[in-house]
Amino acid sequence: MSRTRLTAEERQEQLVAAAVTAFSSGGYAGTTTDQVARLAGVSQPYVIRLFRTKQDLFLAAMQHTVELIDATFRAAADRDPTLPGLGHAYFQLLGRRELMAMLLHGFAASDDPAIGDHVRAGFGRLYDTIRALTGCTPEEARSFFGEGMLLTCLASMRVIGPAAVPLQPWSAELAGTYPDEKFD
Repeated sequence: MSRTRLTAEERQEQLVAAAVTAFSSGGYAGTTTDQVARLAGVSQPYVIRLFRTKQDLFLAAMQHTVELIDATFRAAADRDPTLPGLGHAYFQLLGRRELMAMLLHGFAASDDPAIGDHVRAGFGRLYDTIRALTGCTPEEARSFFGEGMLLTCLASMRVIGPAAVPLQPWSAELAGTYPDEKFD
């Protein structure tokens, strides 16, 4: 049986996916390029050859996360270009806990100027996308992102979504405010 070699683009995508997994678990400071390499099944020097630094790899993982959210919003707007329509699409992403944790780790690592500039640009891109797709006001966008941040935190804590922990009174109340949504 012969092995199919991945193209350079496929290998890079594989490394970015492994980076999202690794960084979503250990954060920027707690993850090494060696851990990412092991997850991807490649050598650590190969990771460095493609991405130069851990910081560049982290930025690629953040960019991947933002692009996926942006694409999800754009696809949802084709069906329903309203804030509730885009919000429903975001619910579908909550099941991908790695993405939620990656976002939170990106926000936390934003003290580093190079990372912070990149993360803020990504957040700004999502803000601009929401405003352009829905025509919402800045106040409506603020409420949308505030709700999204709450959902991101709840999903990251496993209050909602796959493998959710047993609910406590406070978390049952919050989760109960979303009765029609499925957290896959």
